[in-house]
Amino acid sequence: MKLSVIIVNYNVTPLLRNCLLSIQKYIQEVEYEVIVIDNASTDSSWGDLIPEFPSVHFMASDTNGGFSKANNQAIKSAKGEYLLLLNPDTELEGFYMDDLLDFADSRPRFGCLGVRMHDAEGNFLPESKRSVPDMFNSFEKLFTNFKKNNSKSYYRNDIEENAVAEVEVVTGAFLLIKREVYEKIGRLDEAYFMYGEDIDLCYTLLQNGYKNYYYGKVSLLHLKGESTVKDEVYLERFYGAMQTFIDKYYKGSKPLQYSFLKAGLKLRHQIEKIKLK
Repeated sequence: MKLSVIIVNYNVTPLLRNCLLSIQKYIQEVEYEVIVIDNASTDSSWGDLIPEFPSVHFMASDTNGGFSKANNQAIKSAKGEYLLLLNPDTELEGFYMDDLLDFADSRPRFGCLGVRMHDAEGNFLPESKRSVPDMFNSFEKLFTNFKKNNSKSYYRNDIEENAVAEVEVVTGAFLLIKREVYEKIGRLDEAYFMYGEDIDLCYTLLQNGYKNYYYGKVSLLHLKGESTVKDEVYLERFYGAMQTFIDKYYKGSKPLQYSFLKAGLKLRHQIEKIKLK
């Protein structure tokens, strides 16, 4: 089997249904499977999709251990040569899976691949192509609206939206990777409950000599925010994930960057908490 599509669901049955319909419509020339793992949703309506999509393998987790843990659990039963980590709040928009897999097959030391994402209004989502966080680009992201074109910043503005290029980080909303490579580098780090795990995975690939790619020739609808409540729990998880990343990679090896990033994250977290009040 060529491809295993892995989807983690949590309380977004209508979005999941549309996602599955888009897969059914647009992946036709590839031998593939779809594995949906429900991450202990409080809304049991996802079960209504089982008879509607009989070819999909549905599983249920007893507890919500986070995005990374759920993906790793589902992947244990995957049979595909490639894995596609896909958010339930996304929709494929064309017959491009063949092209992506051919591209991946043709690249030596292929790490992972992401595509051009846009929201419901058609606005490009800059997290489609990113740099690994460091002292300089993190300051830009946390405290400025600096979006100069042709700048290798946190969001890779030096790469055109429709380009195909090597990039450091792509998003876990759509992330294509070889299953063999995924297992070899240690899978998603379960220290991340949600957010940051895609940055960690991409960085781990780079550290192991693999190359990551942004494939801007094709697009994906990502209903960003539709499945996320921006409350204090969200802020704790988001900024906690960033803290986990810098603890793991910068605390021992780059103490100056670590101190700067830690202070910046703490300050930005406090600012966001104040905005909620």
